[in-house]
Amino acid sequence: MAYSRQELEKEILAQYQEDDGNIPWIIGFSGGKDSTMLLQLVWYALKEELQGLRQRPIYVVCNNTLVENPKIIQYTDRVLQLIEKAAMEQGMPIYVKKTTPRLEDTFWVNLLGKGYPAPNNTFRWCTERLKINPTSEFIKTTISEIGHAIILLGTRKDESTARAQSIEKNKSQVENSRLRKHPLPNAFVYAPITEVITEEVWQYLLQVPSPWGASNRNLVTIYNNATGGDCPLITDISTPSCGNSRFGCWVCTVVKKDKSMQALIDNGEEWMEPMVEFRDMLADNRNDHTWREPKRRNDQEGVGPYTHERRAFMLEKLLQAQKEIREQEPEMMLINYQELVAIQVTWHRDSNFKYSVANIYNKVYGTDLQEDDFALQKNIESEILNEVCDEKDYGLINELLELQKSKFILVNNYRMTDIETHLERFIKK
Repeated sequence: MAYSRQELEKEILAQYQEDDGNIPWIIGFSGGKDSTMLLQLVWYALKEELQGLRQRPIYVVCNNTLVENPKIIQYTDRVLQLIEKAAMEQGMPIYVKKTTPRLEDTFWVNLLGKGYPAPNNTFRWCTERLKINPTSEFIKTTISEIGHAIILLGTRKDESTARAQSIEKNKSQVENSRLRKHPLPNAFVYAPITEVITEEVWQYLLQVPSPWGASNRNLVTIYNNATGGDCPLITDISTPSCGNSRFGCWVCTVVKKDKSMQALIDNGEEWMEPMVEFRDMLADNRNDHTWREPKRRNDQEGVGPYTHERRAFMLEKLLQAQKEIREQEPEMMLINYQELVAIQVTWHRDSNFKYSVANIYNKVYGTDLQEDDFALQKNIESEILNEVCDEKDYGLINELLELQKSKFILVNNYRMTDIETHLERFIKK
């Protein structure tokens, strides 16, 4: 190891004690080997600090894209619970923060609701929405409250040639400091294990017990079963995507084949097979133009979003996969209820969308769900508006009501500019 465990802990403690100690640390934690080693080093370093002097808060930030590899997210959730419990018991200023994408940014709302094509290297719309934005929002909130933040990353040169080049390019940009500037204003990056090689990471994890009581051998088993690596916390577009990492989103179509999922299935996780089949369907048909509208959303010529029929078809296939999986793993959900509601709202905005989420759900599960309350309420309001408004006012008010309802259900994504735009169009008529 380029630096011994003791040297790394000494350096981390020295950095912890710098400045006035009020600038919070934010540790990007994925649950994988590198972020686990980083957090352990920080934890043991802080044990050398007298408890009364541990003033700097440390946030362990874990981002869940909601389409993570299920085995990894289950393991990570258990570890985060242990970290919270141990930090409180040991008097550590360590706080767990989970981030998730906004409802309107989730993978399913974009793919099935809006018809975005499955991501590839040239149109990787998922990275920013699912990974960068949720974590960046937490960092920006922290900065606005304190003024600055230091982000600790478990990046290492040994991960890949591209990573080594990126680390070298972004060496310390702060004079006489271990820190480098982050793209976000008033944020800095500290990466203390850049020189550690992969074999040394595993050696450390197998020799040094987890200070929060987890089993690092369980982590070794997960890696052995999936024969891959973890997905790093992504906070800017210069960070390589999870497409080249083995523990990423199970729906990832940036890679040709998800080797980790197949390896897990080969090692006894047969219940994952419907997920692989669904993911392969997305990858195989991504560039099939018969699945896509002939025009883009702005009415320009060119390949557009998925057709209404294909979006409904993919939702049905997803629900069928979920039903099959839950027969073996009852707690497993591939898509949540909020996303189903948001997809229906999005479909309602698309003109002449003839498919219904409730009908598709009923077909798959044999249930008898009725049209949602949103549609029923819409009909009642339309009748009242028709009675009290002339034709021109009715059209405007009804459209504004639609915007307001969508704004409520989709968690405040639609700003007042949407309503102002409609008012401006109305005035011009």
